[in-house]
Amino acid sequence: MAFRSWPVFCLALLALACAVGRADVRATPAQLTPAEVMVDPELARSDYVEHCAGCHGVQGKSAPAPLPELFGRVGWFMCTPQSRAYLLRLPNIAHSRIKDNAELADMMNYVVFVIGAGSVPPGTRPFTGAEVTRERPLVMDSASLTAERARHAADAIRKCRAPASLGLLYPGETK
Repeated sequence: MAFRSWPVFCLALLALACAVGRADVRATPAQLTPAEVMVDPELARSDYVEHCAGCHGVQGKSAPAPLPELFGRVGWFMCTPQSRAYLLRLPNIAHSRIKDNAELADMMNYVVFVIGAGSVPPGTRPFTGAEVTRERPLVMDSASLTAERARHAADAIRKCRAPASLGLLYPGETK
């Protein structure tokens, strides 16, 4: 290598090293495994079946009932801090008979990362017991549920590129 090109080579190598370093810092997994988001995935699934599946379906498919379908969709509500909080403030979540906040966080992680798989934005962090403890007392009034869901769905569509069908309670709903 000629002496004249050595500084150019060094600058190129430095630029490459910086780019690789930055990529590693920002890299986040597209989809976390159940073991990475839940302490006890089996208990989380059991809690969902016992407390939620009666209305939302065992697989998160509630259609054609006039209830929000969770399957492959609920993860979009994790794209903003306000929508994350909305999920934990829903009356049936906040008033759940599951009193342990870490256990409730596990169940919600099951809902989001397993039932909502494919809709979870890359880099989404799982719910924690501390987050449930903070949000649970701020339970929503049931009179505002429809309007709040519509607002959060519109945010996910606008800010996070969620599909427009998220504005419907379930795919194929006719208004």
